[in-house]
Amino acid sequence: MIEIKELHKKFGKNQVLKGVDLDINQGGIFAILGPNGSGKTTLIKSVLGMVIPQSGTIKLNGNTIKKDWKYRKEIDYLPQIANFPNNLSVKELIKMIKDLRANYTQKDLELIELFKLEPFLNKKLGNLSGGTKQKVNLVLTFMFDSPLIILDEPTTGLDPIALIRLKGLINSEKEKGKTILITSHIMSFVEEISDEIVFLLEGKIYFKGTISELKSKTDQPDFEHAIASILTKSYA
Repeated sequence: MIEIKELHKKFGKNQVLKGVDLDINQGGIFAILGPNGSGKTTLIKSVLGMVIPQSGTIKLNGNTIKKDWKYRKEIDYLPQIANFPNNLSVKELIKMIKDLRANYTQKDLELIELFKLEPFLNKKLGNLSGGTKQKVNLVLTFMFDSPLIILDEPTTGLDPIALIRLKGLINSEKEKGKTILITSHIMSFVEEISDEIVFLLEGKIYFKGTISELKSKTDQPDFEHAIASILTKSYA
């Protein structure tokens, strides 16, 4: 579904992506991991067209995304930090996003019920807690039916019940054959939800495969120690 070849990106003298090659097949949950500065955010934003690489190609379903903004209609994106207009109510924001995308959907009603947002629909976004804003963020992401979903730190601010519901929602989208890319610093969440991980280190793909394969490669008994082993070597 996603083909990335020889992707290079630098900001000033800082080379962030150094010839990244990555293929992501249709269907499944892929966690993109790496320490701060490894290039994972730049990689995601390159796929979204928010960052323009110096060289390399990105294809979505066999089509090059360069100079073709329409491909973004095939992606639902949850940003790590949602900067909502404080003066709008939750209900007004949901309506505005539906109007902007010109995509008829009633799934927002199902998601509002799932995350128990009914009491907040008429409240201004500026008056909401961080956790409630994240639930609104999730509604805006999942209320459309795109084949590719990108979630940047989706668990931020969520209470345990909302987290359980998010996991169920992600798995239900996977069962529909969708491809889901996730970044997260919560290793227990990554281990529970992902089919494969992609680990970036110093602007390159260090590893792509299952968690079991990573543990075998690093000769570590569990996922957290496997990640720690990689990071220890990178800082040595």
